[in-house]
Amino acid sequence: MIGRRRGSRTDQEQRTSPLAALETPPSAGVLSCRVLDPVNEPVRHAEFVLGDSRGRTVVSGGMDPFGSFVTTVPAGEYRLAVSAEGYTPYRTTVTVEENTLASLGDMTLHVAQPPELPAPGDWEIEPGHTSIGFTARHIGPARVHGRFNAFAGAVRIADPVERSAMHVVIDAASIDTGVRMRDDHLRSADFLDVAAFPTLEFYSERFVHKGGTRWAVTGALSLHGVTRTVVLDTEYLGLGNGMEGEVRAMCRATTELDRDDFRVSWQTVLARGIAVVGASIRIQLDVQLVRKG
Repeated sequence: MIGRRRGSRTDQEQRTSPLAALETPPSAGVLSCRVLDPVNEPVRHAEFVLGDSRGRTVVSGGMDPFGSFVTTVPAGEYRLAVSAEGYTPYRTTVTVEENTLASLGDMTLHVAQPPELPAPGDWEIEPGHTSIGFTARHIGPARVHGRFNAFAGAVRIADPVERSAMHVVIDAASIDTGVRMRDDHLRSADFLDVAAFPTLEFYSERFVHKGGTRWAVTGALSLHGVTRTVVLDTEYLGLGNGMEGEVRAMCRATTELDRDDFRVSWQTVLARGIAVVGASIRIQLDVQLVRKG
């Protein structure tokens, strides 16, 4: 039985209340909502954040298969934000009372206008505002983070953008994890073998729009003398202006690599059977492009 103030409701009201089947703590209420798109279909991938008056997150999460969420929170006033890829975020305030269901009913998210695409032509990576980083497992659950400090790249934007092409070259010796001894080992024949394979290269002619700001950029990555197909999960962030007024195109991208696919298979195991280095490497790119010329 849910908590309620003595004498606040009759037994009949208690049995017919929408909260009758829910266990709610004293001084708490329930908030619910269903999120729909403009044609009244559930937006299952939507997420919500409920914050207090100071902007602190109280609870957050995703929708169920019907595009709905139900959450129990202390009684009070909240700020609710609902967002989903490809839609304009929805924000509102809501008051949740003790032992009460605060139902917002059906909420409609409207399709967002995608950001303006870069103009056709030749663009190049601006190294001062671009980072190529990676994360790898190192000794059990620990993680090591690193980056490549020297690289160059160009993108030929086509019309339509799906016919664009990209070429990126990375200096393998510029690997940097902040520990000199570890970096020297990564440059050795055990890992990147930079003496034999001084660069990593990525070339793509396949740009696929996945909806909203999401793109898949598929290409060939050459690393350690091996070439494999790699897909960059890319978020296009739009256009902006640099300090000198030049137009910049911005995006973020991630992908997952398996060291064994590129024959970077050095490994050792500690006495308790713990692998020193994990097989999976996560790549994170934060890229800004400027027009050539």
